[in-house]
Amino acid sequence: MTQKSSLKEFSRYCFSNVLGMVSISLYILADTFFVSKGLGTNGLAALNIAIPVYSFVNGIGLMLGIGGATKYLVLKTQNDLKKAKGAFSNALILAGIFSCIFVIIGIFFSGYFSTLLGADKEVFDMTNIYMKVLLLFAPVFILNNVLVCFARNDGKPRLAMSAMIIGSLSNILLDYIFIFPLKMGMFGAVFATGLSALISLIILILYKIKAGEKNKVPLVKISPDFSMIRSVLTLGFPSLVTELSSGIVIIVFNNIIFGLHGNVGVAAYGIIANISIIVIAIYTGIAQGIQPLTSKAYGADNLTVAKHVLRYAIITMLMLSIIIYLIIFIFADPIAHIFNSQNNDSLQKMAVWGLKLYFTSIVFVGFNIITSMFFSSIERPIYAHIISLLRGLIIIIPLAYLFSFLAGITGVWLSFLAAEGLVAIISIMALKVFKKPKTLSLSKSR
Repeated sequence: MTQKSSLKEFSRYCFSNVLGMVSISLYILADTFFVSKGLGTNGLAALNIAIPVYSFVNGIGLMLGIGGATKYLVLKTQNDLKKAKGAFSNALILAGIFSCIFVIIGIFFSGYFSTLLGADKEVFDMTNIYMKVLLLFAPVFILNNVLVCFARNDGKPRLAMSAMIIGSLSNILLDYIFIFPLKMGMFGAVFATGLSALISLIILILYKIKAGEKNKVPLVKISPDFSMIRSVLTLGFPSLVTELSSGIVIIVFNNIIFGLHGNVGVAAYGIIANISIIVIAIYTGIAQGIQPLTSKAYGADNLTVAKHVLRYAIITMLMLSIIIYLIIFIFADPIAHIFNSQNNDSLQKMAVWGLKLYFTSIVFVGFNIITSMFFSSIERPIYAHIISLLRGLIIIIPLAYLFSFLAGITGVWLSFLAAEGLVAIISIMALKVFKKPKTLSLSKSR
């Protein structure tokens, strides 16, 4: 693959994946919009408390999909077709195991986790019903993510994009129907989300059935291969942490903000968190767009192409970050007002100020997500693990508590910038250190 063709392939995969990931993020944004209009501030707070569970379920699906698809494409490029097919089958085995666990939790423990995540008496019922139904639909969300990732690595980025977009549009329509004409409340919101994911999954399954013999990623009868399972989990783990980091930040920030400003503060942060999900989806789309290309280049030992693709991703991320922040900064007030159906003045002021401060971090966020995926895609998971764990757990939690103690809610918003900035410095160091044989860096080839 030449530099010119790698740019063309990057454009094709990046565009399709950004659109697809943004459409997935609209699942929760649509719920947020319609819940805020139909159920008010308490509904918005309940939804924000339950969102981390969606992040976790979605993250498990991405872990299995990205991990399995990366292993599949590397092995396929190296002409080890038997093991490549086994990567798909073992990813599905893992999907079945995790799905059963989530369904059991949804049936028996949704109330416990609703309380654990901070739901008080005012919002418990709405939080519990959203969480329960979401967990019961976990098999659909997980399998949908796995098939999307394999379709992308099977050279079908437009199929993956189409399935995700159709699912998202279905969710918007069903949200409106269930919440307003049918007055199904919070159950309607989450039921619409689950059905929409099912529609997306059906599109992907129908394609695989139609492809038949031509299907490049066939399902083969195979017993669990624990070595392959370990590879799938190891390579996909950074994707799980990346997704989980959003949920973890939401949990930590919810607890801190509730102590500072109660449910109104949590609702204000709910607006910020949902816009953040869209922004992160854009960066995740870029990162997932480069994964098939860098994995294929790594499998073919074509390091020059992988470096070109990484540069394209970072340049694209920088340009989009400037545009995104300008939009958020200029239109912070009307953005917050869209979700402030009760015209709560305190909520409006907190949300506007939070939008302007919180999103100063987006360049660092994008860089960290892309760098983590890059390392994972070329089977160097240790670097990806370090970056993902630092940004999702190790740095953000203590900084959030420290900054909130020093500067209240303003400190909460700025802690995200500080955490992602520190991790970005570590990501740059990792790229510079990574100069051993068969490794890559942002510097020129030797």
